[in-house]
Amino acid sequence: MTESAFSGALLQKRHRTVPVKVGKVVIGGGAPIVVQSMTNTDTADADATAKQCFELYRAGSELVRITVNNKEAAKAVPEIYKKLQLMGWDEPLLIGDFHYIGHQLLTQFPDCAALLAKYRINPGNVGFGDKHDSNFSTMIEVALKHNKPVRIGVNWGSLDQDLVVRLMDENAKLAEPKPVADITREALVISALASAEQALKLGMTKDKIILACKVSKVQELVALYLELARRSDYALHLGLTEAGMDSKGIIATAAAFSILLQQGIGDTIRASLTPVPGGDRTKEVQVCQEILQSMELRAFSPMVTACPGCGRTTSSVFQELAQKIQHHIRDNMQVWREKYSGVENMNLAVMGCVVNGPGESKHANIGISLPGTGESPAAPVFVDGQKYKILRGDNIAQEFIEIVEHYIEQKYSRI
Repeated sequence: MTESAFSGALLQKRHRTVPVKVGKVVIGGGAPIVVQSMTNTDTADADATAKQCFELYRAGSELVRITVNNKEAAKAVPEIYKKLQLMGWDEPLLIGDFHYIGHQLLTQFPDCAALLAKYRINPGNVGFGDKHDSNFSTMIEVALKHNKPVRIGVNWGSLDQDLVVRLMDENAKLAEPKPVADITREALVISALASAEQALKLGMTKDKIILACKVSKVQELVALYLELARRSDYALHLGLTEAGMDSKGIIATAAAFSILLQQGIGDTIRASLTPVPGGDRTKEVQVCQEILQSMELRAFSPMVTACPGCGRTTSSVFQELAQKIQHHIRDNMQVWREKYSGVENMNLAVMGCVVNGPGESKHANIGISLPGTGESPAAPVFVDGQKYKILRGDNIAQEFIEIVEHYIEQKYSRI
């Protein structure tokens, strides 16, 4: 099976969900899988929040979630929205993340409710006891009034304890009780589906509802979404909550998402990575994009194939070259995307020696193969499978970048 045929087969087997429109973005129904992220600023600080929202948007986050946890945050939403428009995001697609007092904030601050593109509701903490249904209903009614979709997002860290206790009691009465993990998983699914059913009874339609069930363990997440997909056709948001920091968070997220996306499950995704102190929040956007692009589900940026190095490549020349090319792409992709159609589908290869170098280079749109250990830098460049020229000396990186720039200008039509 060819690569394009494989990608097409993967898209065809996607779990068919009811599409939900969030501004200009469509989630579900076979639409491209949507990347989203979330700020970690104090939303009441409109300047800092708008700045981070715009950074995430520029990095490729199609939706950006902000916490709306108090009156000051709700008051700041219109100001954040205006600042983003002035920065160049004409129609900011902001998701309001509500917990505990969302019903109050949405009713007391109608401008906030009107400008948010979507509301995130957690049925586990929307209210307790007799107040649960009333508070949930208020939030749905506000969404209906402003014609906004909602994400009903259940989280195992804030699961409705009344529901858990009831299911545990019922399980204890069985002749062969199920494991606790199975009951917790069932509670998550029931909470999401029952909340969606309640929203439908209040007048909301399926094309306004997205579901999510978040846990922090890979196998639990996979089991949850397999069951959620089996029992519903709602659009689904994937997120491994509290995924962790650095490689742990990235690997766990990629593992969970890849298993589910390979089975056609998931309409929008977010990588919930713990940033290093002072770290770049856009990392979670990059991770989501690279997962989707590696699986050939979407293309966001030219891909660079580079060998890992071995005893034949003890020189750091090819490593430095690959790094410079990758940085050049990231620095220029936003401009390229706005100027050239299809440039995100370009493939580059930066190889370290003659064993696999020429072959990999010929498979890429543009490839370069360095000679390996102990040789003066002299590297053949291949363009669309044909040998183009040989680069020599100390300026190989810049010359290769110039070849890439020229190829883009000639190959891809201007928008």
